[in-house]
Amino acid sequence: MIEQGEGLRHRHLLGLATYEADELELILRTARQFREVLYRRIRRVPTLRGITIVNLFFEPSTRTRISFELAEKRLSADTINFSKSGSSVSKGETLKDTAQNIEAMKVDMAVIRHQSPGAAHFLTQCVDAVVVNAGDGAHEHPTQALLDLLTVSDNFDSFDGLNVSIVGDITHSRVARSNVHALRTLGANVTLCGPRTMMPREVESLGVRVTHRLDEALEGCDVAMALRIQLERQGASLFPTLREYHNTFGIQMDHLERHPDLLIMHPGPVNRGVELASEVVDHERAVILDQVTNGVAVRMAVLYLLSGSVENRTGEDGE
Repeated sequence: MIEQGEGLRHRHLLGLATYEADELELILRTARQFREVLYRRIRRVPTLRGITIVNLFFEPSTRTRISFELAEKRLSADTINFSKSGSSVSKGETLKDTAQNIEAMKVDMAVIRHQSPGAAHFLTQCVDAVVVNAGDGAHEHPTQALLDLLTVSDNFDSFDGLNVSIVGDITHSRVARSNVHALRTLGANVTLCGPRTMMPREVESLGVRVTHRLDEALEGCDVAMALRIQLERQGASLFPTLREYHNTFGIQMDHLERHPDLLIMHPGPVNRGVELASEVVDHERAVILDQVTNGVAVRMAVLYLLSGSVENRTGEDGE
């Protein structure tokens, strides 16, 4: 099903800042092929049979964790699930000790979600396994950005010259950072919009347009990505009330009426009536559930492409 001879130049997926356009396009092409598996009667392929993958989730997650677990099962990998709750971490064990103990069990790949920026990179210095970053603090969330790219590519012929606006809490968003890197690499124009209190100081250095007015961000926009307000990451309230945030930065039905071709995206979970009006979430131009489906396909593609770095991978399981 998947063409052989193509591969990534990276051994790990820690972020998208260093991934080039041809690598991003390879991941998207591979994800489209794996997406076909999700609609078969038997939704499983032997591609990663014999590969053991550990999911290290030190931070609460539902969508990302389930999506990775499902991707691994669809590829026939052996999966180990680890969560901080009830583990030795609660007894004082460090990330390094946890990782090395798990690797001693001969794990080939590790998927990590951690509250600290740089945790995935640190893990590569502790273990020989291939590492996939499933979100590290406010740093990056590469597979979320990749599934966003796949969803955008399903609706537009090219990224070149596409106008994408990312709206919300930019400061605390790893999703925004990964999307900015990937979208700009593929030729899209990116606008960041949000309250001044939610915009990092160095944001202009990312090569994006910045505005604090939602109407300005949506003018001429092809894709609007609304970000979840992450109250758990904010040390203090960065806006007066949720209602005021929605009135100022929430995408509402009148925005869709004024911009009839606008595509609406959200990484989930959506706070209805905050980032998006409830009617917008359910609108036909909101592709949020498509993003969820594409997340499984993208993670299948990433695991497959990076599995080429696993030394003991058997050739007959690669097709």
